[in-house]
Amino acid sequence: MTLIINNDDVARVLTMEMTIDALEESYLALAAGEAVCRPRIDLRIPTSDPTRNYQWGTMEGGSTNGYFAIRMKSDIIYEERKGDVVTQEKYCTKPGLFCGLILLTSVENGEPLAFLNDGHLQHMRVGADGGIGVKYMAQENAEVLGILGSGGMARTHMQSITHVRNIRKLQVFSPTKANREAFAAEVRARYNIEVQICDAPEQVYRGAQIVAALTDSAVPVLDGACLEKGTHIVNIGGSGVPDQKSIERVDVYLRFGDTPAPIGHPEFPVDAEYIGYEARPGAMKFGDGRHGKKAHGVMLPDKRVTLADLVSGRVKGRTSDDQITWSERGNLQGAQFYAVAGRVYEAVKKAGIGREIPTEWFLQDIRN
Repeated sequence: MTLIINNDDVARVLTMEMTIDALEESYLALAAGEAVCRPRIDLRIPTSDPTRNYQWGTMEGGSTNGYFAIRMKSDIIYEERKGDVVTQEKYCTKPGLFCGLILLTSVENGEPLAFLNDGHLQHMRVGADGGIGVKYMAQENAEVLGILGSGGMARTHMQSITHVRNIRKLQVFSPTKANREAFAAEVRARYNIEVQICDAPEQVYRGAQIVAALTDSAVPVLDGACLEKGTHIVNIGGSGVPDQKSIERVDVYLRFGDTPAPIGHPEFPVDAEYIGYEARPGAMKFGDGRHGKKAHGVMLPDKRVTLADLVSGRVKGRTSDDQITWSERGNLQGAQFYAVAGRVYEAVKKAGIGREIPTEWFLQDIRN
């Protein structure tokens, strides 16, 4: 039987510790040649509304541990201005609904094992990446965390960062006062730590050893001029990169790794986080390829270290408490979903939850 696993099922079984362990194992398997993935690929098509476009996005990967997965997203993408902030918005069928699915299969016999909603897993895997970066690059005694943002990514990053560091204080800012106050109240209750609600973004940086920009902004929100010595930065949103001043101040850059070049084509290595194809390529598009902007690849090659380098001891990451460090995943999204979805599938089966449907519905006797 094939399982249908919804977000409630995922939330019931998936812990942050499990997510971090699965992703680290996957990234190291990729570096060892035991796993494979490709970059995310998006197809963008104009709709009848020139301010919105359709976007189909996929990423996939698998390993010799027995699992393969493809994650699929079907979105209408547009941008919205809220004061001085431009955000990227999306929906499927109507605002407030989304279509993101993961198909998990067996590499042993090809069997479709499960279809999973990707919502909760998506937030957990991105939060876990932030935690992995903090684990390897932040000051060992880091205890003050600054967060720009108060949504779902802020919540999962609180889980991951408190898992790898003894955080005693959170400093948080987001543009909507009610949202940052609600998030602050949740953090106080859940983690029993001091929380400072900031009235301006620059207050987040003061005394913070870790600063995380966790927003849906379509443009960078970090301010490198405000970074203090020794800060480790995490950046989600803003087209995937911090502001230029932050990049200029980074001393050590942890990029977990890169997808391998296709077999037989070593001339085609790709370090971009996504590759986009468009109908009517001259028309304005929204999404991660907004306004024709190319996806970034390796940003600071002369300052870069990889996760495999750090774990093996071939190189060191932070060598001084004064260094400013930055961590990001790289274009390994495809290596995430088989790893985490595989753990979820096993836990769901053990718990006896999820909904079974006949695997035969997906099989046929005509050779494809």
